[in-house]
Amino acid sequence: MTTDTVTLDEALRLLSLPRLVGTDPESGEEITAQNGRYGPYLKKGTDSRSLAGEEQLFTVTLDEALELYKQPKQRGRRAAAATPALRELGKDSATGKPMVIKDGRFGPYVTDGETNASLRKGDDVEKITDERASELLAERRAKGGTTKKAPARRKAAPRKKADTKS
Repeated sequence: MTTDTVTLDEALRLLSLPRLVGTDPESGEEITAQNGRYGPYLKKGTDSRSLAGEEQLFTVTLDEALELYKQPKQRGRRAAAATPALRELGKDSATGKPMVIKDGRFGPYVTDGETNASLRKGDDVEKITDERASELLAERRAKGGTTKKAPARRKAAPRKKADTKS
């Protein structure tokens, strides 16, 4: 949306934000729909939850908002672990662990729960074989994982010499 293309109706809708969705019957806190730096979200006290799209800012109901707050917050690695699998494969030939294909930040990848390997350009999520998935995981293991480097130790400040005037 740009200032050149926005209509009067759209501008008036945007000026109505933040919109009061309702009050949580359990805590008595107000739930508001707001548009922020990282997109549309709901706010209840200090707790916030992301909305799927900007249109939801104006259409989300109190029941939908309460349902969102019942679900646990997901961020970082927990959100990735909760990502549903696009496709389940057989067991990895090297580890014996079940392999699944998930959709990640950088596209689809195969994982055995421990090692992740991105699918290559020629690999199709629907057509990839167990052998190919095992091969991708083996390549990734051979390449070596990224290990966290220990933080550099800070050197102690040199001690000041005491004045030895007599």
